[in-house]
Amino acid sequence: MLPVMLTVDTEYASGYVASGDADSWARNFTRCLSCETPTGPVGIDYQMQVLGRHGLKAVFFVDPMPALLWGEEAVSRIVEPILSRGHEVQLHLHTEWLALADTSPIGPGRSGRNLSDFTLEEQQALIGWAAERLVAAGATYPLAFRAGNYGANDDTLRALARLGIGFDTSFAPALTGGDCRITLTRDDLAPVERLGVREVPIAAIGARGGLRHAQLTALSLSELKAAIRHAAMQDWPAFVLVSHSFEMMNRDKGLANRVVQRRFEALCAWIAGEPQVSSGTFGQDWVRQRLEKHSGPARGPQPMPRAPMREMLRMAEQAYANAVYG
Repeated sequence: MLPVMLTVDTEYASGYVASGDADSWARNFTRCLSCETPTGPVGIDYQMQVLGRHGLKAVFFVDPMPALLWGEEAVSRIVEPILSRGHEVQLHLHTEWLALADTSPIGPGRSGRNLSDFTLEEQQALIGWAAERLVAAGATYPLAFRAGNYGANDDTLRALARLGIGFDTSFAPALTGGDCRITLTRDDLAPVERLGVREVPIAAIGARGGLRHAQLTALSLSELKAAIRHAAMQDWPAFVLVSHSFEMMNRDKGLANRVVQRRFEALCAWIAGEPQVSSGTFGQDWVRQRLEKHSGPARGPQPMPRAPMREMLRMAEQAYANAVYG
């Protein structure tokens, strides 16, 4: 049974605070977490309704850093409904909030876009503070972490190991050369022990120019189905899919993206009915065992080969979605 890890980066937007557009937690919550649109909400509550309809569990990576501005209520407002619906809360962290706050876990005057902009000791202090905020909001101490913007480096893994957080999923093989500075390569698709932490890469498929990462807005439904089937046939340890709390909304226009909505609803229905796969989370023993010791091919997972026809159909679908929904 292949665990499909439906991971949701669950976050307020610091950019809206910086611009003054949605500088209160309530307005920011409406735009980034509940995602209210004229056709109904498409944020985390809607997503959990769809997941629950099909008996699926997701991992919500929650960023507690906005508590620096708005206090712990801004975090508990996110954490409590996720836990009440039986989903999993793990730790996410965007350091951009430091530039907006009067107080900081690492002292005044230090800010940066990514965790990799900070020293090992500063990263340990930031991650430790953020983990404490999750616990204060009602979550258990995190098992897993994902850096905002994927902006981790090897010191991030060292800091996680010091803090007893055993899994990181900040590395996307398809996005090497971007903000992530973890010293792995695009050939590293399997979970790997690295500096005392198990790195669990985001899934990828073969695409024009190399690889394309498994994100709800980056792949079509047919690509996602084919990629998950491929992973199951190859006995991957897990298939990690990324999305966001606001993934199905054009936040500037306030419109739901029905193309992505339909993709999400259809994918959940398909996973629920596919005998080879199941949704999985870091808190489940059978998933952790697969991540920690995989008995698959010695050469490790191989990405699904590029399929030009599926790629062309996805590009056409995305062009339509961009034209209609922005």
